[in-house]
Amino acid sequence: MSNVTTSKKDAGHEMEKVADKARETAAGVVDKAKEVASNVGQTVSNAAGNVGHKVDDATGAIGSGMHNLGEKVREKGPESGFLGKASQAVANTLEEGGRYLEDKKFSGMAEDMTNIIRRNPIPALLIAVGVGFLLARTLRS
Repeated sequence: MSNVTTSKKDAGHEMEKVADKARETAAGVVDKAKEVASNVGQTVSNAAGNVGHKVDDATGAIGSGMHNLGEKVREKGPESGFLGKASQAVANTLEEGGRYLEDKKFSGMAEDMTNIIRRNPIPALLIAVGVGFLLARTLRS
């Protein structure tokens, strides 16, 4: 009987060792999975940041181009009369819009739009419904 009892104890110890080894291995796999997930998340975050910077840079470049175009219109356009006033208005608008894009870039524009929508939710909703309706009609044709 003592051999059977000793064998059962030995088998129990071996099973505990196997269970402990399985727990250690599982914990290692979980840790490795967390590390990989963290690395993937960091890579995605970096990529999104890079895209955001590129969009901001492109928006700033467009703003600079608009500002330069406004200056050219002011230089080359007529200075007096109805056409002179119209060209000056166009030049002013291009220069102001260009400065806005250069200063705010895309991220600043998104913040401004969010603030406008927060201050005026009903008109923003009505505009969105109207634009959606027009897009649906356009795409249906």
